[in-house]
Amino acid sequence: MTSITTTANFDIMVTSDLHGAIRPIHYNTNAYRPAGLALLASLIRHERERSPELLLVDNGDLLQGSPLASYAASFVSDHEVHPFINVLNELGYDAAVMGNHEFNYGQELLRKAVEDSHFPWLSANIVNEGKPDEEAPHTAPPVAGLPAFGPPYLIKTLSSGVKIALLGATTHYIPNWEHPKNIEGLQFLDALETIRAWVGYIRENEQPDVLVVSYHGGFESDLETGEPAERLTGENQAYAICRDIDGIDVLLTGHQHRQLTAEIHGVTVVQPGFSGNGAGHVSIELDRLSNGKWQIAGKQASLLLLDENSDVQPDAAVMRLTDELEAKAQAWLDQPIGEVAGDLSITDPAALRLAAHPFIAFVHQVQMEATGAQISNTALLSEEARGFGSLITVRDVLSNFIYPNTLTVLELRGQDIRDALEQTARYFEMEPSGEVVVNPAYMQPKPQHYNYDMWAGVEYELDISKPVGSRVVKLEREGIPVAMDATYSVVMNSYRAAGGGDYAMYPGKKVLHEGATDMAALVEDYIRRHQPLTVEQANNWRVVGRTE
Repeated sequence: MTSITTTANFDIMVTSDLHGAIRPIHYNTNAYRPAGLALLASLIRHERERSPELLLVDNGDLLQGSPLASYAASFVSDHEVHPFINVLNELGYDAAVMGNHEFNYGQELLRKAVEDSHFPWLSANIVNEGKPDEEAPHTAPPVAGLPAFGPPYLIKTLSSGVKIALLGATTHYIPNWEHPKNIEGLQFLDALETIRAWVGYIRENEQPDVLVVSYHGGFESDLETGEPAERLTGENQAYAICRDIDGIDVLLTGHQHRQLTAEIHGVTVVQPGFSGNGAGHVSIELDRLSNGKWQIAGKQASLLLLDENSDVQPDAAVMRLTDELEAKAQAWLDQPIGEVAGDLSITDPAALRLAAHPFIAFVHQVQMEATGAQISNTALLSEEARGFGSLITVRDVLSNFIYPNTLTVLELRGQDIRDALEQTARYFEMEPSGEVVVNPAYMQPKPQHYNYDMWAGVEYELDISKPVGSRVVKLEREGIPVAMDATYSVVMNSYRAAGGGDYAMYPGKKVLHEGATDMAALVEDYIRRHQPLTVEQANNWRVVGRTE
């Protein structure tokens, strides 16, 4: 007589926000870095030995974010499989979810990556534009359109008979950041409402024993109190997903680069960090009921983290699959492109944001020459940016300009410029001592230093001792106060021009120019044409605390 199994266990592993971090290396210096998918792959293989029916998911932002990713996007042939996809195929991923940065290199590269994947890409709320009654199957829930890159969900049935449903969704805030040409023909539906519709549909029609949602988005509220932790734009909806939608057992999250586990309104949640510094793990126990159905008996989320003390070795197969790409990328990164006459190094990113700095002045020169704009704004994109030494290589450029943003020129009124400076001044707070410090809202739930802008073409002063909204105490152009109704051409990156970073004064403004070349390429070209590179010392703005 055959015995009937009365208990079952299975495990989920999730990576998220890898941002091209495959090999354990810091590309700025080529030093070893205890992070990357090659190291996580060893953990994945170990876990699969213990749990052969492991559900393995990537939660988005895989294809962009490292010099290796930049090289792959620029030089890997259209006829080749993207090397990162080769790695995920090798590791046997069950599914991947679209991240917002998946679109940075355009849909052609993305669709080729999807086509070459041995697993589906899930994102129920990214749909093709068109009438839902023409495109969507009659069995689909009431959402407006057919998912654009693959099925909205997958079903995995284990040998025990346990049935798992995995639904994928992506932050719908992408149109506020991405260049329109990269998302042409796509519609981004509200993630919360789309997940609600599909969860109801899946529960009714598939009747899974476990329903998992993988959401490339983060938490808009404090995990313990439920109080809003950021301005509720809809970019992050994970707390509301747990609170407002019935039927979800596990929520895999990302986008915010946090490392967390929690239980929120009965939903087990995990977020595994970024750049391969960890993976998320969820263990689930089930009991078989008398009617043959399975019931969840326990759930436990944990983080598998890498650090300097880790003895994990990189997976040989992953390293082998990327050896050729790495060698070519390293040769490319070491190409010298120019020399500097002067000092464009960055020793203190915090000090750079308090007064005009030669490196930022250089960025403005590039932007204004490329577009002919009267005024420029820019941000320091990474706390790891170190500017330029006396000899500049491709590596130096990509280390400072880590996003493939293009340039946009908007026609702005003087009032728009003042409003933008007031927004940027929110980055700071003032201590009772008069010391200017970073506003905690720009540090949690994730650092947002890249949302602080610095300007050229105007002279200004921000007094952080003043109330928020009235900190611009000087705003002039060529020594004359900027008229609030005058118009100016202002160049900025495409992310900012779309309103990214809560710059609500930009969307809808007249576009005077949209560039097609990303900033790193513009910088490289500028350096090659201006040898030796010289930058005038800027002194057009400063930040102060208590008025002296």
